[in-house]
Amino acid sequence: MEDIEVPEYFICPISLQIMKDPVTAITGITYDRESIEHWLFKGRNKTCPVTKQPLPRDSDLTPNHTLRRLIQAWCTENAALGVDRIPTPKTPLNKFHFIKLINDLWRPQLDQIQTLRKLESLAVENERNRKYMTEAGLPKAILAFLESCFERKSVDGLEEALSILHFFRIPSGETNLQQIEIEKTIEALTWVIGLEMENDFVVKSHALIVLKSVISTVRSGVLERLKPGLFQKIISVLRKRINQQGIIAALQVLLDACPWGRNRVLMVRYGAVFELIELELTAPERRITELVLGILFHLCCCADGRAQFLSHEGGIAVVAKRILRVSPASDDRGILILSSISKFSDGNDWVLQEMLKVGAVMKLCKVLQADSPAYLKDKALEILRLHYEEWKDSPCLNGSILTEFIK
Repeated sequence: MEDIEVPEYFICPISLQIMKDPVTAITGITYDRESIEHWLFKGRNKTCPVTKQPLPRDSDLTPNHTLRRLIQAWCTENAALGVDRIPTPKTPLNKFHFIKLINDLWRPQLDQIQTLRKLESLAVENERNRKYMTEAGLPKAILAFLESCFERKSVDGLEEALSILHFFRIPSGETNLQQIEIEKTIEALTWVIGLEMENDFVVKSHALIVLKSVISTVRSGVLERLKPGLFQKIISVLRKRINQQGIIAALQVLLDACPWGRNRVLMVRYGAVFELIELELTAPERRITELVLGILFHLCCCADGRAQFLSHEGGIAVVAKRILRVSPASDDRGILILSSISKFSDGNDWVLQEMLKVGAVMKLCKVLQADSPAYLKDKALEILRLHYEEWKDSPCLNGSILTEFIK
């Protein structure tokens, strides 16, 4: 095959391979369908790769049947030379195909599980299918199915429905969800998170990913009224250490709810501070650390949160250790946590001595030496100045180092 000269117009400009399913964009350039769809959907590009002209994601890609037949004929003629014939591609599904499947979902004479599995398979297949699913209103239909499961306390089809939903951002403009529907969705997802099922971690993870998507776009009024059971179940999930995607989604939900004092009180009540520190002690990946420290910062803004933080023997140590080791975001949150617990220690010498013992004070000195933002250096310096008298003569710290910065 390497010695065969392939006609130039058979080659996709993106993949540089023979096109299997040639389609022509509105710019007049022909590409292999898989390559141009990957360019538009996965790469989030909005221009034609060849002409650089605007090429919206929803623009038509017209099948070039003539070129496809020419390619197939050429492959057949060169079969003896090792060229494989390209099969005729299947006709792509359109929005109306998914509308039919959505209608099938509510027909009692049909198998709902089979319909859901078919939709799940098509959602996994490619971004084009997911685009048409959104246009057909599938996310809203699956949310309605999820709510019906909650009302009937039925788990039949629940795993498949959540697997479909986790591919979509919910709610979106297409779903047109009202506030009351969003609250029902949150209640249903809370129920799912608390279930014990055979494929437990996967179901909980998908439910949390959908919940994260819902929480990220709701109005503050909804966040102010989140039910205590939601926090209790999310913290329980963190305790069980489900998969990484689920943990990140759970943490993001907690962080989005943190600005409201009522929510912080509920998180502390259900042991969030302890579980967050325990999670961070496992040395998780960067994103988890950033989320954990972000939540801890909010929870340490209240007295009960600080008390719970200080009751854990590894709290101060793990926060100090993460500073200057993970990311600027974790540096920011970590220093603010140390500021909060030291400022409100109320003369508690144990807290200040613990900061010395685990290296938190030395880490603050290193922040002043590092290429850190000016506001972080100012915050670190503020902490050091506030407790200079307690720390300057400690055998755990070279007093001259501290004095050098306080001058």
